[in-house]
Amino acid sequence: MNTQATTMEKEASVKNGVFRMIIAVISIFINVLLFIWGFFWLNKTLWWVSAIMSLISFFVVLGIYSMQRTPSIKLPWIMLILAFPVAGIVFYLIVGMNRSTKTMRNRYKKIDEVLLPLLPDNADVQKKLAEKNRHVAGITHYLKKYSGYPVYNNTDIIYYDDAAKGLEAQKEDLKKATEFIFMEYHAIEDAESWRGIQDILEEKVKEGVEVRVFYDDMGSIGFITTDFVKRLNAKGIKAKVFNPFVPGLNLFLNNRDHRKITVIDGKVGFTGGYNIANEYFHLSEPFGFWKDTGVRLEGDAVRSLTVTFLEMWNAVKDSDIDDVVFDKYLKKYNYTSREHGYVLPYADSPMDNEQVGEEVYMSIAEMAHDYAWYITPYLIITDEMAHTLSLAAKRGVDVRIITPGIPDKKIVYSLTRSYYNALARNGVRIFEYTPGFCHAKMSISDDFVATCGTINMDYRSLYLHFENGCLYADCDAVKQTKEDFERIFEVSNEVTDYYASGRGAFLRFSQLILRLAAPLM
Repeated sequence: MNTQATTMEKEASVKNGVFRMIIAVISIFINVLLFIWGFFWLNKTLWWVSAIMSLISFFVVLGIYSMQRTPSIKLPWIMLILAFPVAGIVFYLIVGMNRSTKTMRNRYKKIDEVLLPLLPDNADVQKKLAEKNRHVAGITHYLKKYSGYPVYNNTDIIYYDDAAKGLEAQKEDLKKATEFIFMEYHAIEDAESWRGIQDILEEKVKEGVEVRVFYDDMGSIGFITTDFVKRLNAKGIKAKVFNPFVPGLNLFLNNRDHRKITVIDGKVGFTGGYNIANEYFHLSEPFGFWKDTGVRLEGDAVRSLTVTFLEMWNAVKDSDIDDVVFDKYLKKYNYTSREHGYVLPYADSPMDNEQVGEEVYMSIAEMAHDYAWYITPYLIITDEMAHTLSLAAKRGVDVRIITPGIPDKKIVYSLTRSYYNALARNGVRIFEYTPGFCHAKMSISDDFVATCGTINMDYRSLYLHFENGCLYADCDAVKQTKEDFERIFEVSNEVTDYYASGRGAFLRFSQLILRLAAPLM
Protein backbone atom coordinates (compact mmCIF):
# COMPACT_ATOMS: atom_id res chain seq x y z
CA MET A 1 0.00 0.00 0.00
CA ASN A 2 1.20 3.52 -0.82
CA THR A 3 1.55 5.11 2.62
CA GLN A 4 1.87 8.62 1.25
CA ALA A 5 -1.30 8.27 -0.80
CA THR A 6 -3.16 6.85 2.19
CA THR A 7 -2.03 9.72 4.40
CA MET A 8 -3.05 12.30 1.81
CA GLU A 9 -6.45 10.62 1.43
CA LYS A 10 -6.96 10.68 5.20
CA GLU A 11 -5.99 14.36 5.45
CA ALA A 12 -8.33 15.20 2.59
CA SER A 13 -11.10 13.25 4.29
CA VAL A 14 -10.75 15.23 7.50
CA LYS A 15 -10.53 18.55 5.66
CA ASN A 16 -13.60 17.75 3.57
CA GLY A 17 -15.58 16.71 6.64
CA VAL A 18 -14.61 19.81 8.63
CA PHE A 19 -15.30 22.05 5.59
CA ARG A 20 -18.77 20.52 5.22
CA MET A 21 -19.45 21.15 8.91
CA ILE A 22 -18.25 24.77 8.65
CA ILE A 23 -20.45 25.42 5.60
CA ALA A 24 -23.45 23.87 7.37
CA VAL A 25 -22.87 25.88 10.56
CA ILE A 26 -22.49 29.12 8.59
CA SER A 27 -25.67 28.31 6.68
CA ILE A 28 -27.62 27.70 9.89
CA PHE A 29 -26.15 30.86 11.43
CA ILE A 30 -27.19 32.96 8.42
CA ASN A 31 -30.70 31.48 8.53
CA VAL A 32 -31.01 32.34 12.22
CA LEU A 33 -29.72 35.89 11.63
CA LEU A 34 -32.19 36.39 8.80
CA PHE A 35 -35.07 35.28 11.03
CA ILE A 36 -33.95 37.60 13.82
CA TRP A 37 -33.34 40.54 11.44
CA GLY A 38 -36.77 40.01 9.89
CA PHE A 39 -38.49 40.09 13.27
CA PHE A 40 -36.46 43.14 14.39
CA TRP A 41 -37.35 45.03 11.21
CA LEU A 42 -41.03 44.26 11.59
CA ASN A 43 -40.83 45.08 15.29
CA LYS A 44 -39.45 48.57 14.59
CA THR A 45 -41.52 49.27 11.49
CA LEU A 46 -44.98 48.20 12.65
CA TRP A 47 -46.11 49.11 16.17
CA TRP A 48 -48.60 46.27 16.34
CA VAL A 49 -45.82 43.74 15.62
CA SER A 50 -44.02 45.00 18.75
CA ALA A 51 -47.21 44.54 20.77
CA ILE A 52 -47.70 41.04 19.39
CA MET A 53 -44.06 40.15 20.14
CA SER A 54 -44.48 41.30 23.74
CA LEU A 55 -47.62 39.19 24.05
CA ILE A 56 -45.89 36.20 22.46
CA SER A 57 -42.95 36.64 24.83
CA PHE A 58 -45.28 36.55 27.81
CA PHE A 59 -47.06 33.38 26.68
CA VAL A 60 -43.83 31.66 25.61
CA VAL A 61 -42.26 32.35 29.03
CA LEU A 62 -45.45 31.19 30.74
CA GLY A 63 -45.45 28.04 28.59
CA ILE A 64 -41.81 27.29 29.40
CA TYR A 65 -42.47 27.84 33.11
CA SER A 66 -45.38 25.38 33.08
CA MET A 67 -43.44 22.62 31.29
CA GLN A 68 -42.67 19.37 33.07
CA ARG A 69 -38.94 19.97 32.72
CA THR A 70 -36.13 20.67 35.13
CA PRO A 71 -35.74 24.35 36.16
CA SER A 72 -32.07 24.05 35.15
CA ILE A 73 -33.22 23.93 31.53
CA LYS A 74 -36.22 26.24 31.77
CA LEU A 75 -34.51 29.15 33.56
CA PRO A 76 -31.85 29.96 30.88
CA TRP A 77 -34.56 30.13 28.20
CA ILE A 78 -36.76 32.37 30.34
CA MET A 79 -33.83 34.72 31.07
CA LEU A 80 -32.85 34.82 27.39
CA ILE A 81 -36.37 35.68 26.22
CA LEU A 82 -36.90 38.32 28.92
CA ALA A 83 -33.54 39.96 28.11
CA PHE A 84 -33.78 39.71 24.31
CA PRO A 85 -37.43 39.08 23.39
CA VAL A 86 -37.06 38.94 19.60
CA ALA A 87 -33.79 37.02 19.37
CA GLY A 88 -34.73 34.85 22.35
CA ILE A 89 -38.06 33.76 20.88
CA VAL A 90 -36.57 33.07 17.44
CA PHE A 91 -33.77 31.02 18.99
CA TYR A 92 -36.21 29.16 21.22
CA LEU A 93 -38.52 28.34 18.30
CA ILE A 94 -35.56 26.98 16.33
CA VAL A 95 -33.68 25.13 19.06
CA GLY A 96 -35.67 25.02 22.30
CA MET A 97 -39.07 23.80 21.15
CA ASN A 98 -37.67 21.29 18.67
CA ARG A 99 -41.19 20.64 17.35
CA SER A 100 -39.82 19.12 14.16
CA THR A 101 -39.15 15.96 16.14
CA LYS A 102 -42.88 15.19 16.17
CA THR A 103 -42.44 13.12 13.01
CA MET A 104 -39.43 11.40 14.53
CA ARG A 105 -41.27 10.76 17.80
CA ASN A 106 -44.04 9.00 15.91
CA ARG A 107 -41.51 6.98 13.95
CA TYR A 108 -39.70 5.79 17.09
CA LYS A 109 -42.95 5.13 18.89
CA LYS A 110 -44.11 2.97 16.00
CA ILE A 111 -40.98 0.81 15.86
CA ASP A 112 -40.76 0.54 19.67
CA GLU A 113 -44.31 -0.79 19.77
CA VAL A 114 -43.11 -3.64 17.57
CA LEU A 115 -39.65 -4.31 19.04
CA LEU A 116 -39.94 -3.84 22.82
CA PRO A 117 -42.66 -6.51 23.24
CA LEU A 118 -40.18 -8.98 21.72
CA LEU A 119 -38.06 -8.68 24.86
CA PRO A 120 -38.79 -11.14 27.69
CA ASP A 121 -40.56 -10.04 30.84
CA ASN A 122 -38.13 -11.88 33.13
CA ALA A 123 -40.34 -11.35 36.20
CA ASP A 124 -38.67 -14.34 37.86
CA VAL A 125 -35.24 -12.75 37.50
CA GLN A 126 -36.58 -9.46 38.85
CA LYS A 127 -37.99 -11.31 41.87
CA LYS A 128 -34.66 -13.06 42.58
CA LEU A 129 -32.83 -9.75 42.43
CA ALA A 130 -35.37 -8.14 44.78
CA GLU A 131 -34.72 -10.90 47.32
CA LYS A 132 -31.00 -10.15 47.13
CA ASN A 133 -31.02 -6.36 46.93
CA ARG A 134 -34.35 -4.55 46.86
CA HIS A 135 -32.71 -1.17 46.16
CA VAL A 136 -31.04 -2.32 42.94
CA ALA A 137 -34.21 -4.19 42.06
CA GLY A 138 -35.99 -0.85 42.29
CA ILE A 139 -33.72 0.53 39.56
CA THR A 140 -34.29 -2.50 37.30
CA HIS A 141 -38.03 -2.26 37.92
CA TYR A 142 -37.93 1.36 36.81
CA LEU A 143 -35.94 0.47 33.67
CA LYS A 144 -38.38 -2.26 32.68
CA LYS A 145 -41.47 -0.13 33.26
CA TYR A 146 -40.26 3.13 31.71
CA SER A 147 -37.74 2.08 29.05
CA GLY A 148 -38.99 -1.44 28.28
CA TYR A 149 -35.70 -3.25 29.02
CA PRO A 150 -35.72 -6.23 31.44
CA VAL A 151 -33.04 -7.57 33.75
CA TYR A 152 -31.30 -10.86 32.82
CA ASN A 153 -29.28 -13.39 34.78
CA ASN A 154 -28.15 -15.93 32.17
CA THR A 155 -25.40 -13.65 30.87
CA ASP A 156 -21.66 -13.40 31.35
CA ILE A 157 -20.08 -9.96 31.39
CA ILE A 158 -16.42 -9.02 30.95
CA TYR A 159 -15.18 -5.57 31.92
CA TYR A 160 -12.38 -3.87 29.96
CA ASP A 161 -10.44 -1.18 31.79
CA ASP A 162 -8.98 0.05 28.50
CA ALA A 163 -10.67 0.58 25.14
CA ALA A 164 -7.77 -1.08 23.31
CA LYS A 165 -8.47 -4.33 25.16
CA GLY A 166 -12.14 -4.09 24.23
CA LEU A 167 -11.31 -3.50 20.57
CA GLU A 168 -9.04 -6.54 20.36
CA ALA A 169 -11.67 -8.76 21.98
CA GLN A 170 -14.25 -7.30 19.63
CA LYS A 171 -12.18 -8.15 16.56
CA GLU A 172 -11.70 -11.72 17.72
CA ASP A 173 -15.46 -12.17 18.18
CA LEU A 174 -16.18 -10.53 14.82
CA LYS A 175 -14.05 -13.19 13.14
CA LYS A 176 -16.31 -15.87 14.63
CA ALA A 177 -19.57 -14.41 13.25
CA THR A 178 -21.68 -16.81 11.19
CA GLU A 179 -25.05 -15.04 10.79
CA PHE A 180 -24.99 -11.26 11.29
CA ILE A 181 -22.97 -8.34 12.63
CA PHE A 182 -24.54 -5.06 13.79
CA MET A 183 -22.36 -2.03 14.59
CA GLU A 184 -23.67 1.37 15.73
CA TYR A 185 -21.27 4.15 16.74
CA HIS A 186 -21.38 7.88 17.30
CA ALA A 187 -18.01 8.30 15.58
CA ILE A 188 -16.08 6.21 13.08
CA GLU A 189 -12.70 7.36 11.81
CA ASP A 190 -11.52 5.98 8.51
CA ALA A 191 -8.10 5.15 9.91
CA GLU A 192 -6.12 2.22 11.35
CA SER A 193 -8.57 1.28 14.12
CA TRP A 194 -11.54 1.14 11.75
CA ARG A 195 -9.68 -0.45 8.85
CA GLY A 196 -8.69 -3.41 10.99
CA ILE A 197 -12.40 -3.97 11.63
CA GLN A 198 -13.44 -3.28 8.05
CA ASP A 199 -11.04 -5.94 6.76
CA ILE A 200 -12.82 -8.47 8.99
CA LEU A 201 -16.26 -7.23 7.93
CA GLU A 202 -15.38 -7.59 4.25
CA GLU A 203 -14.26 -11.18 4.81
CA LYS A 204 -17.45 -11.93 6.69
CA VAL A 205 -19.57 -10.54 3.85
CA LYS A 206 -17.79 -12.93 1.48
CA GLU A 207 -18.72 -15.78 3.83
CA GLY A 208 -22.39 -14.82 3.62
CA VAL A 209 -22.66 -12.99 6.95
CA GLU A 210 -25.04 -10.02 6.97
CA VAL A 211 -23.17 -6.91 8.10
CA ARG A 212 -24.74 -3.58 9.05
CA VAL A 213 -22.92 -0.39 10.08
CA PHE A 214 -24.66 2.69 11.44
CA TYR A 215 -22.97 5.93 12.50
CA ASP A 216 -23.80 9.49 13.47
CA ASP A 217 -22.90 12.13 10.91
CA MET A 218 -22.02 14.85 13.42
CA GLY A 219 -19.81 12.51 15.46
CA SER A 220 -17.94 11.32 12.36
CA ILE A 221 -17.90 14.52 10.33
CA GLY A 222 -14.20 15.27 10.89
CA PHE A 223 -13.16 11.65 10.37
CA ILE A 224 -14.73 10.50 7.10
CA THR A 225 -15.95 11.78 3.73
CA THR A 226 -19.55 11.84 2.53
CA ASP A 227 -18.95 8.83 0.29
CA PHE A 228 -18.06 6.54 3.21
CA VAL A 229 -21.52 4.92 3.15
CA LYS A 230 -21.32 4.35 -0.59
CA ARG A 231 -17.92 2.69 -0.28
CA LEU A 232 -19.14 0.35 2.45
CA ASN A 233 -22.29 -0.54 0.52
CA ALA A 234 -20.18 -1.27 -2.56
CA LYS A 235 -18.29 -3.87 -0.51
CA GLY A 236 -21.51 -5.56 0.59
CA ILE A 237 -21.62 -3.88 4.00
CA LYS A 238 -25.06 -2.34 4.58
CA ALA A 239 -24.41 1.14 5.92
CA LYS A 240 -26.53 4.07 7.07
CA VAL A 241 -25.74 7.53 8.41
CA PHE A 242 -27.84 9.08 11.17
CA ASN A 243 -29.20 12.63 10.81
CA PRO A 244 -26.89 14.07 8.10
CA PHE A 245 -25.43 17.47 8.91
CA VAL A 246 -26.49 19.64 5.97
CA PRO A 247 -26.93 23.38 5.37
CA GLY A 248 -30.30 24.79 6.38
CA LEU A 249 -32.56 24.74 9.41
CA ASN A 250 -32.76 21.07 10.32
CA LEU A 251 -34.37 21.30 13.76
CA PHE A 252 -33.75 17.63 14.46
CA LEU A 253 -30.02 18.40 14.20
CA ASN A 254 -29.71 18.79 17.98
CA ASN A 255 -30.54 15.12 18.59
CA ARG A 256 -27.54 12.90 17.86
CA ASP A 257 -26.95 9.16 18.02
CA HIS A 258 -24.36 8.80 20.79
CA ARG A 259 -24.73 5.03 21.19
CA LYS A 260 -21.88 2.51 20.86
CA ILE A 261 -23.02 -1.03 20.15
CA THR A 262 -21.69 -4.15 18.46
CA VAL A 263 -23.84 -7.30 18.23
CA ILE A 264 -22.55 -10.58 16.82
CA ASP A 265 -25.08 -13.29 15.89
CA GLY A 266 -27.30 -12.15 18.76
CA LYS A 267 -24.97 -14.09 21.08
CA VAL A 268 -22.21 -11.62 21.90
CA GLY A 269 -22.46 -7.87 22.39
CA PHE A 270 -20.13 -4.98 23.17
CA THR A 271 -20.81 -1.50 24.50
CA GLY A 272 -19.02 1.19 26.47
CA GLY A 273 -17.61 4.66 26.07
CA TYR A 274 -15.35 4.21 23.07
CA ASN A 275 -15.97 5.01 19.42
CA ILE A 276 -14.02 3.48 16.54
CA ALA A 277 -11.35 6.16 16.15
CA ASN A 278 -7.59 6.13 16.73
CA GLU A 279 -7.53 8.39 19.78
CA TYR A 280 -9.63 5.90 21.77
CA PHE A 281 -6.99 3.18 21.35
CA HIS A 282 -3.80 5.21 21.95
CA LEU A 283 -2.90 5.29 18.24
CA SER A 284 -2.98 9.06 18.63
CA GLU A 285 -2.99 10.99 21.90
CA PRO A 286 -4.05 14.62 21.42
CA PHE A 287 -5.14 14.97 25.07
CA GLY A 288 -2.68 12.82 26.98
CA PHE A 289 -3.58 9.24 27.89
CA TRP A 290 -7.15 8.50 26.78
CA LYS A 291 -9.01 6.59 29.46
CA ASP A 292 -12.01 4.65 28.21
CA THR A 293 -13.82 1.47 29.18
CA GLY A 294 -16.25 -1.11 27.86
CA VAL A 295 -18.03 -4.39 28.53
CA ARG A 296 -18.59 -7.61 26.63
CA LEU A 297 -21.86 -9.52 27.09
CA GLU A 298 -22.51 -13.12 26.17
CA GLY A 299 -25.87 -14.73 26.77
CA ASP A 300 -29.52 -13.75 27.03
CA ALA A 301 -28.98 -10.02 27.69
CA VAL A 302 -27.53 -9.52 24.18
CA ARG A 303 -31.14 -9.62 22.99
CA SER A 304 -31.66 -6.12 24.40
CA LEU A 305 -28.61 -4.74 22.57
CA THR A 306 -29.95 -6.27 19.35
CA VAL A 307 -33.33 -4.58 19.84
CA THR A 308 -31.62 -1.25 20.58
CA PHE A 309 -29.70 -1.45 17.30
CA LEU A 310 -32.76 -2.49 15.30
CA GLU A 311 -34.72 0.43 16.75
CA MET A 312 -32.28 2.99 15.35
CA TRP A 313 -31.76 1.17 12.06
CA ASN A 314 -35.47 1.04 11.32
CA ALA A 315 -36.48 4.48 12.62
CA VAL A 316 -33.84 6.64 11.00
CA LYS A 317 -35.56 7.30 7.66
CA ASP A 318 -39.08 6.87 6.32
CA SER A 319 -37.86 6.25 2.78
CA ASP A 320 -35.65 3.30 3.77
CA ILE A 321 -36.70 -0.30 3.31
CA ASP A 322 -37.04 -1.44 6.89
CA ASP A 323 -37.12 -4.86 8.49
CA VAL A 324 -40.46 -6.65 8.51
CA VAL A 325 -39.49 -9.83 10.36
CA PHE A 326 -37.14 -9.73 13.36
CA ASP A 327 -37.16 -13.39 14.35
CA LYS A 328 -33.89 -14.22 12.62
CA TYR A 329 -32.07 -11.60 14.72
CA LEU A 330 -33.75 -12.51 18.01
CA LYS A 331 -33.31 -16.26 18.18
CA LYS A 332 -33.14 -18.02 21.52
CA TYR A 333 -29.84 -19.80 22.11
CA ASN A 334 -29.02 -22.51 24.60
CA TYR A 335 -26.49 -20.70 26.72
CA THR A 336 -25.45 -21.41 30.28
CA SER A 337 -23.63 -18.59 32.01
CA ARG A 338 -20.61 -19.22 34.19
CA GLU A 339 -21.77 -16.59 36.68
CA HIS A 340 -25.12 -15.93 38.32
CA GLY A 341 -25.11 -12.16 38.38
CA TYR A 342 -27.58 -9.71 36.86
CA VAL A 343 -27.21 -7.72 33.64
CA LEU A 344 -29.51 -5.08 32.18
CA PRO A 345 -28.59 -3.30 28.93
CA TYR A 346 -30.82 -0.26 28.47
CA ALA A 347 -31.31 2.64 26.07
CA ASP A 348 -32.26 6.29 26.49
CA SER A 349 -34.04 8.37 23.85
CA PRO A 350 -34.86 12.08 23.50
CA MET A 351 -38.06 11.05 21.71
CA ASP A 352 -39.88 10.48 25.00
CA ASN A 353 -40.20 12.49 28.19
CA GLU A 354 -38.23 10.06 30.35
CA GLN A 355 -34.62 10.89 31.27
CA VAL A 356 -33.55 7.29 31.81
CA GLY A 357 -29.81 7.94 32.01
CA GLU A 358 -30.21 10.68 34.60
CA GLU A 359 -32.63 8.64 36.69
CA VAL A 360 -30.24 5.69 36.83
CA TYR A 361 -27.31 7.87 37.94
CA MET A 362 -29.42 9.54 40.63
CA SER A 363 -30.82 6.20 41.79
CA ILE A 364 -27.28 4.88 42.26
CA ALA A 365 -26.62 7.71 44.73
CA GLU A 366 -30.03 7.49 46.40
CA MET A 367 -29.70 3.77 47.19
CA ALA A 368 -26.04 3.86 48.25
CA HIS A 369 -25.14 3.05 51.86
CA ASP A 370 -21.33 3.10 51.74
CA TYR A 371 -20.16 4.72 48.50
CA ALA A 372 -21.26 5.94 45.07
CA TRP A 373 -18.48 6.72 42.58
CA TYR A 374 -18.79 8.26 39.12
CA ILE A 375 -16.49 9.00 36.20
CA THR A 376 -17.51 11.30 33.36
CA PRO A 377 -15.75 13.44 30.73
CA TYR A 378 -18.22 16.29 31.25
CA LEU A 379 -20.08 17.38 34.39
CA ILE A 380 -22.97 19.67 33.43
CA ILE A 381 -25.86 18.52 35.58
CA THR A 382 -29.31 19.62 36.66
CA ASP A 383 -30.09 21.02 40.09
CA GLU A 384 -31.96 17.79 40.83
CA MET A 385 -28.91 15.64 40.22
CA ALA A 386 -26.63 18.01 42.15
CA HIS A 387 -29.07 17.86 45.07
CA THR A 388 -29.24 14.05 44.94
CA LEU A 389 -25.44 13.67 44.95
CA SER A 390 -25.10 16.24 47.72
CA LEU A 391 -27.79 14.66 49.88
CA ALA A 392 -26.13 11.25 49.56
CA ALA A 393 -22.84 12.79 50.73
CA LYS A 394 -24.63 14.47 53.65
CA ARG A 395 -26.04 11.07 54.63
CA GLY A 396 -22.46 9.85 55.03
CA VAL A 397 -22.11 8.13 51.67
CA ASP A 398 -18.66 8.41 50.09
CA VAL A 399 -19.66 10.21 46.88
CA ARG A 400 -16.85 10.82 44.38
CA ILE A 401 -16.73 12.16 40.83
CA ILE A 402 -13.77 11.84 38.46
CA THR A 403 -13.40 14.30 35.58
CA PRO A 404 -10.54 14.84 33.09
CA GLY A 405 -7.25 16.46 34.01
CA ILE A 406 -6.67 17.43 30.37
CA PRO A 407 -9.81 18.69 28.58
CA ASP A 408 -10.80 18.06 24.98
CA LYS A 409 -13.11 21.11 24.93
CA LYS A 410 -11.93 24.04 27.05
CA ILE A 411 -15.26 25.87 27.30
CA VAL A 412 -17.07 22.71 28.37
CA TYR A 413 -14.23 22.04 30.83
CA SER A 414 -14.81 25.46 32.40
CA LEU A 415 -18.49 24.63 32.70
CA THR A 416 -17.62 21.30 34.31
CA ARG A 417 -15.50 23.04 36.94
CA SER A 418 -18.28 25.53 37.66
CA TYR A 419 -20.24 22.70 39.29
CA TYR A 420 -17.43 21.73 41.68
CA ASN A 421 -18.04 24.31 44.40
CA ALA A 422 -21.67 23.48 45.20
CA LEU A 423 -20.90 19.75 45.21
CA ALA A 424 -17.66 20.03 47.19
CA ARG A 425 -19.25 22.24 49.85
CA ASN A 426 -21.79 19.48 50.47
CA GLY A 427 -19.20 16.74 50.85
CA VAL A 428 -18.93 15.34 47.31
CA ARG A 429 -15.28 14.57 46.55
CA ILE A 430 -13.97 15.77 43.18
CA PHE A 431 -10.99 14.23 41.38
CA GLU A 432 -9.26 15.17 38.12
CA TYR A 433 -7.59 12.43 36.11
CA THR A 434 -4.01 13.69 35.69
CA PRO A 435 -2.66 11.35 32.93
CA GLY A 436 -5.01 12.85 30.36
CA PHE A 437 -8.62 12.76 29.20
CA CYS A 438 -11.07 10.32 30.79
CA HIS A 439 -13.85 9.53 28.33
CA ALA A 440 -15.35 6.67 30.39
CA LYS A 441 -18.93 7.03 31.64
CA MET A 442 -19.45 4.78 34.66
CA SER A 443 -20.88 4.54 38.15
CA ILE A 444 -20.52 2.00 40.95
CA SER A 445 -22.02 1.55 44.40
CA ASP A 446 -21.53 -0.62 47.49
CA ASP A 447 -19.56 -3.44 45.79
CA PHE A 448 -22.82 -4.68 44.28
CA VAL A 449 -23.91 -2.67 41.24
CA ALA A 450 -22.18 -0.74 38.46
CA THR A 451 -22.98 0.88 35.11
CA CYS A 452 -20.92 1.33 31.98
CA GLY A 453 -22.05 2.89 28.73
CA THR A 454 -22.24 6.01 26.60
CA ILE A 455 -24.08 8.39 28.94
CA ASN A 456 -22.11 11.47 30.01
CA MET A 457 -23.22 13.44 33.05
CA ASP A 458 -24.19 16.44 30.92
CA TYR A 459 -27.32 17.95 29.40
CA ARG A 460 -26.68 16.65 25.89
CA SER A 461 -26.38 13.03 26.96
CA LEU A 462 -29.12 13.20 29.55
CA TYR A 463 -31.69 15.17 27.52
CA LEU A 464 -30.82 15.41 23.82
CA HIS A 465 -28.93 12.35 22.61
CA PHE A 466 -29.81 8.74 21.87
CA GLU A 467 -27.74 6.85 24.45
CA ASN A 468 -27.28 3.37 25.87
CA GLY A 469 -25.85 1.85 29.00
CA CYS A 470 -25.43 -1.43 30.82
CA LEU A 471 -26.22 -2.02 34.49
CA TYR A 472 -24.62 -5.09 36.07
CA ALA A 473 -24.85 -6.42 39.61
CA ASP A 474 -23.57 -9.17 41.88
CA CYS A 475 -20.85 -10.36 39.47
CA ASP A 476 -17.07 -10.29 39.04
CA ALA A 477 -17.32 -7.36 36.62
CA VAL A 478 -18.45 -5.15 39.52
CA LYS A 479 -15.33 -6.09 41.46
CA GLN A 480 -13.16 -5.40 38.40
CA THR A 481 -14.86 -2.05 37.92
CA LYS A 482 -14.16 -1.05 41.51
CA GLU A 483 -10.51 -2.07 41.19
CA ASP A 484 -10.24 0.12 38.11
CA PHE A 485 -11.82 3.06 39.95
CA GLU A 486 -9.26 2.63 42.72
CA ARG A 487 -6.41 2.69 40.19
CA ILE A 488 -7.86 5.86 38.67
CA PHE A 489 -8.01 7.56 42.08
CA GLU A 490 -4.32 6.79 42.59
CA VAL A 491 -3.34 8.82 39.51
CA SER A 492 -5.93 11.57 39.98
CA ASN A 493 -5.63 14.89 41.78
CA GLU A 494 -8.30 15.56 44.40
CA VAL A 495 -9.49 19.17 44.12
CA THR A 496 -12.31 19.01 46.67
CA ASP A 497 -10.74 21.29 49.28
CA TYR A 498 -9.73 23.94 46.75
CA TYR A 499 -13.23 24.34 45.36
CA ALA A 500 -15.00 23.91 48.71
CA SER A 501 -12.92 26.62 50.42
CA GLY A 502 -14.10 29.50 48.25
CA ARG A 503 -10.75 30.00 46.51
CA GLY A 504 -10.94 30.69 42.80
CA ALA A 505 -14.08 32.80 43.32
CA PHE A 506 -13.45 35.12 40.35
CA LEU A 507 -12.86 32.16 38.08
CA ARG A 508 -16.06 30.53 39.33
CA PHE A 509 -18.00 33.73 38.58
CA SER A 510 -16.94 33.68 34.93
CA GLN A 511 -17.78 30.00 34.78
CA LEU A 512 -21.23 30.64 36.24
CA ILE A 513 -21.94 33.08 33.41
CA LEU A 514 -21.26 30.22 30.99
CA ARG A 515 -23.76 28.08 32.91
CA LEU A 516 -26.58 30.05 31.29
CA ALA A 517 -25.69 28.33 28.01
CA ALA A 518 -25.16 24.92 29.61
CA PRO A 519 -28.40 23.32 28.33
CA LEU A 520 -27.22 23.97 24.76
CA MET A 521 -23.75 22.46 25.19
